[in-house]
Amino acid sequence: MPPGSADAPQWLLSSWVRSCTAAGATAPVADIQRVGNALLDRWSEPCRVYHTVRHLADVLSRVDELAEETHEPDLVRLAAWYHGAIFNAASNVAYAAHGGEDEVASAALAREELLGLGVPDRDAERVTSLVTALVRHKSIPQDFDCAVLCDADMGILATEPQRYKAYLEDIRKEYEHIPLRDYLTARHRILTKLLGRKALYASPLGSAWEEAARQNLGAEASRIAKELRRLDAAPPSAAAS
Repeated sequence: MPPGSADAPQWLLSSWVRSCTAAGATAPVADIQRVGNALLDRWSEPCRVYHTVRHLADVLSRVDELAEETHEPDLVRLAAWYHGAIFNAASNVAYAAHGGEDEVASAALAREELLGLGVPDRDAERVTSLVTALVRHKSIPQDFDCAVLCDADMGILATEPQRYKAYLEDIRKEYEHIPLRDYLTARHRILTKLLGRKALYASPLGSAWEEAARQNLGAEASRIAKELRRLDAAPPSAAAS
C-alpha cells in the first residue's frame, strides 16, 4: 500500500507551504498545511501504485531541476501538486481519463482550494490552466512553464533501465484488473504516439532526456509487439490470461 501522508518526505509539506506563500496565499500557515496534508492523503490512496507520493516528489524534484527555465516556478510547483490529485484506476475510467488521472477535475480542485487559501485569482487560474494542459501530455507552444511541467511529469521515461522497468511494473499493477491483451494494446498505442512525436521534451534542459527516453520507449514497444504476436498465436484460453 502506498505510504500515507505521515510517511511522506518531510520536505514535501514545507515545499507546499513555501510555494503557496510565494503564490500569495493569505491563509494562516496551519490552514495551508491542512490542505497540503489532504493532498498528500489523495496521493496516498490505496488504488495507487505508481501515481503515489513518490511520483509527486519525483515530479517536484524535476521541476526544481528545470526551474531556471520557468517564469513562475512556484505556480508550476503548485500545478505539480494538483496534476494527479484526483485519480481513479477503474478500467472504465482509466481508458477515458488518460490513465486514471483526471486533470480536469484536479484543475477544478486546485482552483477551489487555492482561492480558499487566498491565492490571487490570476495565479489560481494560472495553476488551473497548467494542470488542464496535461490532458494532452504535451506542452503549449511558447509556454515555458507548461513545458517544464510536462517535461517533469514525463521525466520517468528517461530514467535508467532498471528504474524504467520498476515504473512499468508499477503501472501494470495499478491496472492489473485490465485484461493483458487490452492493456498491452492500449500501452502500445501510447508508445507509438509518443515515438511519433518530433520531440518528447519541450524545455531546453529537458531535451537532454530525449535520447534515453526514446531508447526506453522503443525497447518497450518492441517487447510489447513481440508479446502481442505471442498472444495472437496462443489458444484463446491462454491468450485471455
